Amino acid sequence: MGILEKISEIEKEIARTQKNKATEYHLGLLKAKLAKYRAQLLEPSKSASSKGEGFDVMKSGDARVALIGFPSVGKSTFLSLMTSTASEAASYEFTTLTCIPGVIEEKAVAGR
Repeated sequence: MGILEKISEIEKEIARTQKNKATEYHLGLLKAKLAKYRAQLLEPSKSASSKGEGFDVMKSGDARVALIGFPSVGKSTFLSLMTSTASEAASYEFTTLTCIPGVIEEKAVAGR
């Protein structure tokens, strides 16, 4: 079922639903769906090729940290030194163009 057919079905449902206090919530949901489908019609379709590459980091450890900052300040160098990852680092801006996940392993502390 296409978007136009879904819009048509919702409009028919709104037309045949009696309007009173008991149906206000149902009509509100229908109007929200209708607005969402109309917005999808107006937006240009996004191609799958425009998405970036993904990655998965296993959930483990005590915390997650993201390194965010200006270009050429040493984020990739720091990440390479602290973890076992290898990312390209050079003296020009925007050398690293993707997210690079890394895990810092620390020795277990006694009494923890």
